[in-house]
Amino acid sequence: MDSSSVKSHDQMLPPFAQPLALSDHTMDKATTAKMTLESYYSNLIDQHMDRQNRSRLLEKSMDQEGLSTSQKMEKRTQHAVKETEYLRLKRSRLGVDDFEPLKVIGKGAFGEVRLVQKRDTGHIFAMKVLRKADMVEREQVAHVRAERDVLVEADHQWVVKMFYSFQDPVNLYLVMEFLPGGDLMTLLMKKDILSEEVTQFYIAEAASAIESIHKLGFIHRDIKPDNLLLDSKGHIKLSDFGLCTGLKKSHQTVYYRDLLTSRFANDLSPLDSKRRAESWKRNRRALAHSTVGTPDYIAPEMFGNTGYSSGCDWWSLGVIMYEMLIGYPPFCSDTAAETYHKVIHWRESLVFPPEVPISDNAKDLIKRFCCEQSSRLGHHRGIIEVKEQRFFHGVDWNHLRDRPAAVSVDVNSIDDTSNFDEFPDVDLRIPAAPVAVGETGYKDWVFVNYTFKRFEGLAHRGAIDLAPNGESAFSGN
Repeated sequence: MDSSSVKSHDQMLPPFAQPLALSDHTMDKATTAKMTLESYYSNLIDQHMDRQNRSRLLEKSMDQEGLSTSQKMEKRTQHAVKETEYLRLKRSRLGVDDFEPLKVIGKGAFGEVRLVQKRDTGHIFAMKVLRKADMVEREQVAHVRAERDVLVEADHQWVVKMFYSFQDPVNLYLVMEFLPGGDLMTLLMKKDILSEEVTQFYIAEAASAIESIHKLGFIHRDIKPDNLLLDSKGHIKLSDFGLCTGLKKSHQTVYYRDLLTSRFANDLSPLDSKRRAESWKRNRRALAHSTVGTPDYIAPEMFGNTGYSSGCDWWSLGVIMYEMLIGYPPFCSDTAAETYHKVIHWRESLVFPPEVPISDNAKDLIKRFCCEQSSRLGHHRGIIEVKEQRFFHGVDWNHLRDRPAAVSVDVNSIDDTSNFDEFPDVDLRIPAAPVAVGETGYKDWVFVNYTFKRFEGLAHRGAIDLAPNGESAFSGN
């Protein structure tokens, strides 16, 4: 038989069995349906486990308080009312109109942070607004997803608490506790240098914050003064977990490899400490709001292919400690390329200026943080190794947040923004422009299951409980 007369397999199939050419629109719809169903049933399990856990915590707290049978019954009744209220409110759709914008307190490459007030409760929050189209176009989807997921899981006294996350056709929203003390970058810019006693306080608190996320299996990878926030009493909380994904272009290995093609200055000898500190402070604010940022705090292994571990966060802490005591980070330069070069060649560039004397204990601790990954402090036994250092002699690690902060924070009200930058040119209204039909500019299924509502954020009408073990539950898409 002539091969040309043999029908192909597809030609022999009945019409209804012919393979279909599916459009991108149909594929997106199918993917959305799949992810929605998966997240729906996953959420049901999570919600059931969260409710059981809240009940166990209630019973445990009542036993510890030694309540009578009648008192326990009253507590259980009150708890049941809160659970019912929570289930009712959880089903309601939360949107940007539920919050009144008060002031813009932060601005980044992909969105802004606003001080907002929830209209029904009057609670004050910090709302991070991120543009979806930018997230997709600039490969930030995993970045923002990681930040949301970490904030949900890391419900701890050392981590900024997130109460809600939701979305609309244009934006993603993270609604977090407002910390009126500003950030450590602002504090360092107000001070020339910090004393060793003050530095001891902040490094001990930052170390505790780092350890808290390491215990959850996370590596922050972007520890810097900008991401160490101060609460109303001046104590540290860790924020901005976006680089857990490693998809931020400005922190990818290839980005810094490209810097190697730049022409480095032949003379990399440091300026005197005063001129160097002035140059650093002059450029620091702009770097905080740029897309590239600064590689000053990034561990050298992050730039190569040899792999990295949680030790990269401890390196960053050593750089911050140096900046506190000297007035600028050890590898700062006029260009990112020069900074990169100095980080890679840290053995030659990590020097202590003689005109800014610090103790041998302080130098020793910095060198133990900023060294080879395999021998770095914290690499083997975490914070246990840190606590053993002579620089921390006398620190009561179990009651850090109970003592007064080393530098008092001036806060006059729950919505005081005096410790934040002013952004008079940014529109206070939240940009939620409608999306034209058929022109979304992104595949919305990548943001399925983004919505989150924390139990104490909905069930409590009075002051929000910021205890370290507040419970959470998921809701929505």
